[in-house]
Amino acid sequence: MKIPVLHCFRPRSTRRRAPAASAGLPALAAAASLALALAGCGANSNPLENGSAQPAASGTAAPLVVGSSGSTESRTIAEIYAGALRSAGIEVSTKPGIGSREVYVKAVEEGSVDVIPDYSGNLLLFLDGKATAASAPDVMAALPAVLPEGLKVLKAAPAESKDAMVVTKATAQKYKLASIEDLAKVCDQLTIGANPEFREREYGLPGLKAKYDCVPKGFEPINDYGGPTTLKALLTDKIQVADIYTTTPSIEDNDLVVLDDPKDNFIAQQVVPLVNADKVGAEAAAVLDKVSAELTTKDLVDLNRQVSGDEKRSPADAAADWLAANGFTK
Repeated sequence: MKIPVLHCFRPRSTRRRAPAASAGLPALAAAASLALALAGCGANSNPLENGSAQPAASGTAAPLVVGSSGSTESRTIAEIYAGALRSAGIEVSTKPGIGSREVYVKAVEEGSVDVIPDYSGNLLLFLDGKATAASAPDVMAALPAVLPEGLKVLKAAPAESKDAMVVTKATAQKYKLASIEDLAKVCDQLTIGANPEFREREYGLPGLKAKYDCVPKGFEPINDYGGPTTLKALLTDKIQVADIYTTTPSIEDNDLVVLDDPKDNFIAQQVVPLVNADKVGAEAAAVLDKVSAELTTKDLVDLNRQVSGDEKRSPADAAADWLAANGFTK
C-alpha cells in the first residue's frame, strides 16, 4: 500500500477523526508509517515558521514591516521609524501608501504590517465613535481599552497634526470667519473639500453637524489628504472650505486662515506608532519611543515643506536628514 507524502502544518483545530477499523496487515503497516510521519509534525516543526510568532531579541524573528497611509506626512514618518530601527540593527522593510485607516488598521491586526504611524485622536474615534476624550493625555489614556486584541500604541510624540477647517483670506473676510461657529452661520452656502472618508468620519461631516449644526451646501471628495489638489480647489474657489492638516506648509505659504474649533470637533492628534504587539519586541519599541520623544510639530512642518514644497525631496531623504540631526545615525 502506498504511503502518502505528508506536509506538516499547523491546523486550525487539533481535533482529528478516530482511525478506521483495521483492514489487514497492509493497512496496519500504513497506519504505523503514518503515525511515525505525524510524530515528526510537532506544533512548531514547520521550517517556515521557526518560532516566528515570538519576537526575537532584536524585536522580531523576521523583518519588521513599517507601513504608511497615503499621505506624504505618513510616508515620511514611516521612513523615520524604519531608519531608526535599521540604525539599531533591526531588519526592516517598508510598505508605503497602504490607504485609509480602515485598511491599515486591519493590515496591522492581520500582521501584514507591523508598525504604522497614526494620530491619537482620529485612531480613538475610528475605534470608538462615541469617545468623548479630547485632550492629549485623555485620548492616550482611552486608547488601550478600545484597541483590537494584538494591537498596541507606543509612546506619543509631542508632534501633532490635526485636521482643520481652512479657508482663504478672501473667504474669511467675505463671510467674517474666524471659527467654525462663524462658519456654521453660512455653512449652507459653502462647499467643503476633504478626503472621501470625511463624509462618514465622526469628526467629519457628522461632527460638524452634531457640534456646530454646520451642514455644507456641498461636499467635494478629494483623495490627497489636503495636498496640492485640495489646495488648488480651494484657491480656485471650486471649494470654499478645506480639511487641511495643521502641519501642511501650504497654510502659511498661501496665507490661509485656520478656523478655531472651540467645541473640539478635531481632538488631540499626537503622532503615535500603532504596532502589532506580537511582532514588535522590547528593543524595537524602545527605538520607536525614542523617535517619538524627539519628533515635534515644527519638525513635521519642516519635513512636509521639504517633501511637498519646491524641493520635492523624497520622504526617505528627508527622514535620513532628520535622523542624522537627532542622533539616530552616525
